[in-house]
Amino acid sequence: MKTDKEKNYELIIFDWDGTLMDSESKIVNCFRKAAADVEISYPGDAAVRNIIGLGLKEALDVLLPDFDESIRMQVVDRYREHFLYLDETDMPLFAGVEEGLMQLRQHDYSLAIATGKARIGLDKVLEHTQLGEYFIASRCADEAISKPHPRMVLDILEETGITADKAVVVGDTSYDIQMAHSANTDALAVCYGVHHRDDLKAEQPLDCVDDFNSVIQWFLK
Repeated sequence: MKTDKEKNYELIIFDWDGTLMDSESKIVNCFRKAAADVEISYPGDAAVRNIIGLGLKEALDVLLPDFDESIRMQVVDRYREHFLYLDETDMPLFAGVEEGLMQLRQHDYSLAIATGKARIGLDKVLEHTQLGEYFIASRCADEAISKPHPRMVLDILEETGITADKAVVVGDTSYDIQMAHSANTDALAVCYGVHHRDDLKAEQPLDCVDDFNSVIQWFLK
């Protein structure tokens, strides 16, 4: 399916959760705990998994459409408290991520991040994983309009000076693919994250790969 590989991409824009880091269990656990803290009905694990990748505000628009803003903000506050400080659920990098990022940099690809995380959350995991050195730019959901809006990608393109035709987004959700297409960049889907392969393929990415090592092979072949 790699019909556009001859474009010689210069910039790879990675999603974080579900693409580089296996954070699904922690996100689900923290939403469950936040709902319990605020004493509202938990919308269920499947519903929470489906909104991974969105900013918190946009996620709560989907998960808690019938609750007023004050309740939603309480959920946001409790979620962040659990995610950043209280919950100890492990969030491993997917197999091959650090080695793969190193290989991409050695082959002169520029790397960036477009994530539904807030800046404080991204900075914390970059510090913990020590991966920050591999990325030349990043945008978070509290700095730009959330996916699937193209703003994060457009900001990264402007900052790096790289044109849309030389950039590709790599992500595990339909939101990532939609964001990429809206920004006139290509998209590569990974099928080991939170959205089902059929839903990803419906968004017409260039390809859909099964593990992170296959992401690296896709770019280095």
